[in-house]
Amino acid sequence: MKLKTTIILFSVLVILLAFVYFFEIKGKAAREKAKEKEEKLVDLASDNIQKMTLKKEDETLTFKKNDKGEWLITEPMEVKADSSEVSSLADDFSQLKIERMVEQEPKDLKKYEIPKKELALWVKGQEQPVKILIGMENPLDNTFFAKREDSQKVVLLSSSLKSALDKKFFDFRQKDVFQFETDKVKNIKLRAKDIEWEALNKDEDWLLDKPVKALAKKNTLDNILSSLSDLKAKAFVAEEKKPEDIKKYGLEKPEYEVALHLPSANQDVVFYLHKAEDKNYATTSLSSKVVEVDTQIFTDLEKKPEDLREKQVAVFNSWEADKLSLKKEDLSLTVAKDKDEKWHFDTPGKEAADSSKIETFIRKIEGLEAAEFVDSPANLKDFGLDKPQAEVKIQVKESEGKVKGVDVLVGAENKEKKQVVVKNAKLDYLFRVDSSFLDEFPKAAKDWKTEEKKEEKK
Repeated sequence: MKLKTTIILFSVLVILLAFVYFFEIKGKAAREKAKEKEEKLVDLASDNIQKMTLKKEDETLTFKKNDKGEWLITEPMEVKADSSEVSSLADDFSQLKIERMVEQEPKDLKKYEIPKKELALWVKGQEQPVKILIGMENPLDNTFFAKREDSQKVVLLSSSLKSALDKKFFDFRQKDVFQFETDKVKNIKLRAKDIEWEALNKDEDWLLDKPVKALAKKNTLDNILSSLSDLKAKAFVAEEKKPEDIKKYGLEKPEYEVALHLPSANQDVVFYLHKAEDKNYATTSLSSKVVEVDTQIFTDLEKKPEDLREKQVAVFNSWEADKLSLKKEDLSLTVAKDKDEKWHFDTPGKEAADSSKIETFIRKIEGLEAAEFVDSPANLKDFGLDKPQAEVKIQVKESEGKVKGVDVLVGAENKEKKQVVVKNAKLDYLFRVDSSFLDEFPKAAKDWKTEEKKEEKK
């Protein structure tokens, strides 16, 4: 076959393939897209919906976005909306798939009970809303009869819409009405029945100030603040509280009172909570509302000072330690991690150390917990801490490059009770702890050398 003929035939093939692509493949995609559009009663971008009105037999709800794009309820009253609930409603009705066509030109809409409900969607850039008229449930499969106001045809919509259509005003409104930024709180005062305590936030640590000065469990205090900030209303019993409301719901002299100080926000807020036999109520000094709340919040508020105290001698993560120094009797040594996370002696030769033994020792220090506290010790000499039998210093590199120092002093041991007194150098009180960790101290530097180095010595 001549070259010229081959080129001509190849060109014809290319033209035929192009024809197939544009008229068959692309045409099929266009037809499918058109069909898909035909099968939708509504096809909108939910992000472009700026306002919605849901009319039902017993109430009318109107939702509107503010300048920040946050959903508000404006009818039956103006309150903040639960954004996730309202956004879900917008998502459900912006893309309404037709389950089945019923009638193209119905003569009587009453038999479908249209309109039993109505949802109007105002879209950005359009003056007139898209209105969806919804009728009764189809008794065969619980789908809904519906039509668009600007269209004649009656269709069936998915039964999954029932949940959204049945929701009431309370379901759509924001229920966490006492929100605040928990990391801005620097002081907490709590009074609850026979419990009273105060805590201060200093350098990201929580410290009990009353009735005893001590390190507090950070997670526990943070959880209390989160529980207060996330406190959700089970019901709104007073929208604009009056003195008679305060008295009616037991908040005049409440069993629980929590005062928070937020200096950076120039804000002070007091939570008042009353635990009744069947219902529990709450309000704050900054809120106009009284709400009914769940009992879970009281579990956090009923913790006693001894439950809040941190029992760990030193709070740190052992895997973040990168340097360790210890002194005990005639032994004094320092080890550090290298760039490969391997431990070595901090000496000119950088001799390799036994990482397993060092990390076991650090975990023992991390795990030291008080069996008993010694508050306000009159004389450290009485506890063998004027001249400690051992001292452990650990350098910890925390996230974001922060460096933290841990300094633990070891005092007198009670061999009968198998306890030893220790002191965190940063704290004013002492701990009695299990003395078994003393067995992990090396008797000489060679005890922490690698097995290879020990063999070389032999």
